[in-house]
Amino acid sequence: MKRPAYRDTDRPADKPVIWTVSVSRLSELFRDITLEFDDMADIEPIQLGFDDAVRHIRERLATERCDAVISAGSNGAYLKSRLPVPVIVARASGFDVMQALARARKLTPRIGLVTYQETVPALAEFQQMFGLDIVQRTYGTEEDARAQINDLKAAGIEAVVGAGLITDLAEEAGLQGVFIYSSASVRQAFEDALELARLTQLESTRGRSLPVADTLRARHHINDLRGESPAMEAVRHSITLFARSPATVLIQGETGTGKELAAQAIHRAHPLMQGKVQAAHPFVAVNCGALAESLLESELFGYEEGAFTGSRRGGRAGLFEAANRGTLFLDEIGEMPLPLQTRLLRVLEEREVVRVGGTRPIPVNVRIISATHCDLDARVREGRFRADLYYRLGVLRLQLPPLRERREDIAALAEWHLKHALAAVDVRPHANLHAEIAHCAPLLAAYAWPGNVRELRNMMERLALFLAAEPLQALTPALIQGIAPEIVTAGAYLPVPASLPAVLPEHALPDIRAILQRCGGNRTAAARQLGISRTTLWRKLKEAGEPDVQ
Repeated sequence: MKRPAYRDTDRPADKPVIWTVSVSRLSELFRDITLEFDDMADIEPIQLGFDDAVRHIRERLATERCDAVISAGSNGAYLKSRLPVPVIVARASGFDVMQALARARKLTPRIGLVTYQETVPALAEFQQMFGLDIVQRTYGTEEDARAQINDLKAAGIEAVVGAGLITDLAEEAGLQGVFIYSSASVRQAFEDALELARLTQLESTRGRSLPVADTLRARHHINDLRGESPAMEAVRHSITLFARSPATVLIQGETGTGKELAAQAIHRAHPLMQGKVQAAHPFVAVNCGALAESLLESELFGYEEGAFTGSRRGGRAGLFEAANRGTLFLDEIGEMPLPLQTRLLRVLEEREVVRVGGTRPIPVNVRIISATHCDLDARVREGRFRADLYYRLGVLRLQLPPLRERREDIAALAEWHLKHALAAVDVRPHANLHAEIAHCAPLLAAYAWPGNVRELRNMMERLALFLAAEPLQALTPALIQGIAPEIVTAGAYLPVPASLPAVLPEHALPDIRAILQRCGGNRTAAARQLGISRTTLWRKLKEAGEPDVQ
């Protein structure tokens, strides 16, 4: 039964309005999770997809309020680009993929995985290590998805893993469909939508619309900048000092060093943020290099009704207005086009913005934190960045060290990220993890880490999937090299300082007896976990004087 249409005045003003949109079996999962959030939001299911959903929602928005929409897969991507309200797209986690593949493997040895637009890069290594026969395909439209399913069927695939549209099409074709989403992933989408809806409501009460696409509440604080090296101690000290000042901050550092994390930490460490008033002091982020010049201009400064073709009725506030009384984080500031640099400089000097197509100045009280991985001094010399803006943005400057310059932090960072990655896939780290990380520390410390902490975190997430798949296996240098071959690529190593031992040679393996015991005495399994042949294992046991080795 269709619910009666409510107008804004019919709904309680303090309860967010969220619509879930699905045409597949995801609807059942949405319905189950809705019960958990029923007392926190007014949640309504819409069982339509694509054009039908867009048309239905647009018609209702003329008379009703909706703070956020939740969808998934290709349907979610379609809605996100066509609706004037924020769309939260539920995404399957790596653990979801692994669990779905495990269920499919029980049905058939040959499996198809069909994902929207992008493949799963780590899957090739995963299937090679565990001997799985998986065919990956991507799709962009429903017709494309149907064609991919038919091709898989013709190739002898009997089970297909994917989102609701894929599993429905697979079953129509007479194949087994294995649904990829878990309750945890959908629940996270609901939590994100609820938080976003509350922010939207807060800004609406101030009489302006919030451009929420690049908006977030600062989640990270100073303790999330981990590491006990002198370099990280200096970074945390600077953040504590900078938080007390309203001056602009320029954060410089290589990709993956944690520039946005540092910006959030500065925001959170401000004296006003020490109480529970974060919602009143928003943290708004935008990547200046990810948007075209015209789009970035309208996002930053907002626009008036009729400013350009397709502009929203009534106009829209920009990110400067959304960040009023808070922080605006301008990531990749070095990529900002010169014309916008001029407008940004004026905002910094006058503390007011003029929307695109407008003439009325709007006062704003915003702290600007910017970040870049490029050499702004060089760009100023080349005429690609305004010198006056550079000095205006960099009243306070924070340089984040690359991971290769604080290698004493690598082992602790690896352990911390691995424990969190294991927790995300519901696996308890075993008691020897700390010792095993210490054993792998020379290998990790010798790698150059061009992607810095982000690369380390991603590698630990990949490692967690393999450890979760075989909980009894030990964490060894051989396992890391097998899962992350880039770590032993020629030229990827750095000189190892005297305080750290050299990269472990083959004979310096972890306690073979402990691994044998963990494998129940199975030497084949122990050799596989150690990354050596069974003959080499036998030889090492003999050298160790094991009594049962003849």
